[in-house]
Amino acid sequence: MSGRALSFGVMAEAYERFRPGYPVELFDVVMAYAGQPVRTALEIGAGTGKATRLLARRGVTVTATEPDAGMLAELRKHVPTSVRTEQASFEELRPGERYGLVYAAAALHWTKPAGRWSRMAALLEPGGVFASFGGPVQLADPAVREAVRAARAPFLESDDVPSPDGTPPEEDMQWPGTELQRSEWFTGVQQSVIERRLTMSARDYVGHLSTISAYLVLPPPAQEQVFSQIAQVLPETVEISADVIVHLARRRYEP
Repeated sequence: MSGRALSFGVMAEAYERFRPGYPVELFDVVMAYAGQPVRTALEIGAGTGKATRLLARRGVTVTATEPDAGMLAELRKHVPTSVRTEQASFEELRPGERYGLVYAAAALHWTKPAGRWSRMAALLEPGGVFASFGGPVQLADPAVREAVRAARAPFLESDDVPSPDGTPPEEDMQWPGTELQRSEWFTGVQQSVIERRLTMSARDYVGHLSTISAYLVLPPPAQEQVFSQIAQVLPETVEISADVIVHLARRRYEP
């Protein structure tokens, strides 16, 4: 995995504190698509378990996988004891048990493209559901957003994770839906958005930025400088757009 992909463990506690969790509506969207009770699920790149607990607390038996030991240790503090954990990247998982749901919460872009969907299909029961969800946390006020961009510019041109397959942001279907539509292993691809607006203090917003991989890979002195510059242009509280973009697909019974 890339350095950016494995940069989170040192900030596991901050990741848990400052990253928004997932709304109950997400669980409802996934279950409605499944069309029947989902009893077992495998999570890819579980982080500190924000999505893990959403499913586990609603009766799904979750196996949470995560390559970073620090993130996995933080996850274990917050999830029900019914959750099984495994320190492994997606590529290190071996076919064996199959699940009714395999999902990734803001983690799929860290997986390798080669063999991604055949490997995913091998982890799913025929007819099982794949789900990917997440989305950028963005400042809702354009003026504040521009001030932060200018403060960040000497250190980073952008803190976004670009679309892995280069799909332009104006396209109706976004990644990974684009790849799923081309995969022989999956059908019934759907994309939906759960709109969400949150308010946080300027300090917490900077804390959130401290968990973003683009900042984590900067040298420590540059991190301190960029966060100081950003803090100076923020109002006391900020409104953020934290929409959850959901992609769903079903494993074909035959490829």
